[in-house]
Amino acid sequence: MLRKLTGFFHGHLPHLIAFDLDGTLVDSVPDIAVATDRMLVALGRPAAGEDKVRGWVGNGAALLVKRALADSYDPAAVAAITEAEFDPAMARFREYYAEENGRLTRLYGGVAEVLPAIRQLGVPLAVITNKPKIFADPLLQSLDIAGYFTLVLGGECLPHKKPHPMPLEEVGRQLGAAPAHSLMVGDSRNDVEAAKAAGWVSAALTYGYNHGEPVANSEPDWLLDDFRELIL
Repeated sequence: MLRKLTGFFHGHLPHLIAFDLDGTLVDSVPDIAVATDRMLVALGRPAAGEDKVRGWVGNGAALLVKRALADSYDPAAVAAITEAEFDPAMARFREYYAEENGRLTRLYGGVAEVLPAIRQLGVPLAVITNKPKIFADPLLQSLDIAGYFTLVLGGECLPHKKPHPMPLEEVGRQLGAAPAHSLMVGDSRNDVEAAKAAGWVSAALTYGYNHGEPVANSEPDWLLDDFRELIL
């Protein structure tokens, strides 16, 4: 047990494990898709549907809303969205997602058993998400896993979000863990790139949200198909 995990830290447990939220701990797209479609319909636009929304998430609420307005992941189309279009859309999305948050979201398999197992070992756990903290905190509470985390850092808490290393650096600073002894567990290239830039070990789950690209392409230190592999 834990042989693979400790292998990345010279036979010892990491001093800190941070997790991404959406696509790593929880499948939140069903709620996000409902809120996005409600926003689009309220603005007189056609609903996007869950499949499209699944490809747009992962970079925070603001970029999701812009992609929905552009009906595209293309950066040029997203950049063409004006403030006049974005501001009312973002306000509606926040309103609707606050109502939908947690209704259809579910934990991925293994999360409910792995988090207490790791916490029992005395390893501090954190959440580093690009999701606004105002949504992340109640979601963790509704799924009964908030108590496992010493710190939850949302996408609006700092000037930069993942893939910038700043959120990881800040969590490491607050919890007193050196980069070489810290593990970032996520599902997308944003998580892997942030970990590399911060000098952390990276673990990537293959089942999450990565805009249709295999997360293996980002070359994480550790590739997992199942959350339970963290403690095998």
